[in-house]
Amino acid sequence: MAVKRAGKARLDDAGGRAPVADDDLLAAMLAGKPAPAKPAAPEPEEAEKPHYHGHRDRLRQRFLSAGADALQDYELLELLLFQAIPRKDIKPLAKELMAVFGSLWAVTQAPAESLRNRFNFSDTTIAHIRIVGAIGLRMARQQVMGQPILSSWQKLLDYCAGAMAHEPVEQFRLLFLDRKNTLIADEVQQRGTVDHTPVYPREVVRRALELGASAVILVHNHPSGDPTPSRADVDMTKQIVTAATALGVVIHDHVIIGKGGNYVSFKSAGLM
Repeated sequence: MAVKRAGKARLDDAGGRAPVADDDLLAAMLAGKPAPAKPAAPEPEEAEKPHYHGHRDRLRQRFLSAGADALQDYELLELLLFQAIPRKDIKPLAKELMAVFGSLWAVTQAPAESLRNRFNFSDTTIAHIRIVGAIGLRMARQQVMGQPILSSWQKLLDYCAGAMAHEPVEQFRLLFLDRKNTLIADEVQQRGTVDHTPVYPREVVRRALELGASAVILVHNHPSGDPTPSRADVDMTKQIVTAATALGVVIHDHVIIGKGGNYVSFKSAGLM
């Protein structure tokens, strides 16, 4: 019996069979069997994976197995950003953040406006970044509160640098001590402009008396980065010392914080 040669089978949306060659279809019809289907094509994401595929898992495993010292600063920043930015190559972004702000710590202290306007970060991403800085400062503060300053002076300087070195405006901080020179309170008295903070000597002394403090350390930052005292800084310090001495409060030192951990101690510099 003559059998007509069948044409190519077409993909049936309901049956899902792929096209097959004419000869295969003819053989299947003669044998009374359904036409064979070709293997389904691989999914696009399986066929062509991005170049950074698996990078996140490898970086996490390196951190977990070898610790933070095995990673560079930008890689630690990558790990942080993974939590807020899914399905994206983060390495170039982490390196750009480091280049713009200068250090890992500076990134965690970056103003929300800068992160939002320059990098188009969402509030969620900004919160992930800044909360790390907040936790770091909280821990540094806990290391010095209730401790004698003579045994924790460097830790105190590190804390002040972490809290103030990257502030965009001047900040005047007061560290209050008891009779044993133990730190009992840490307060920001004033915030000013990029090059000036209004400070009132009587307010410094009044607050010391309220807290029962016998001594105070003055600390403020220079947003320019240069911690060199200005003439106004020296004159203001003398006024506070005079007002405090009259009421039995000692001003131990005045420290100016610059960037990169630089600072100037008035006492060490012979300015008080």
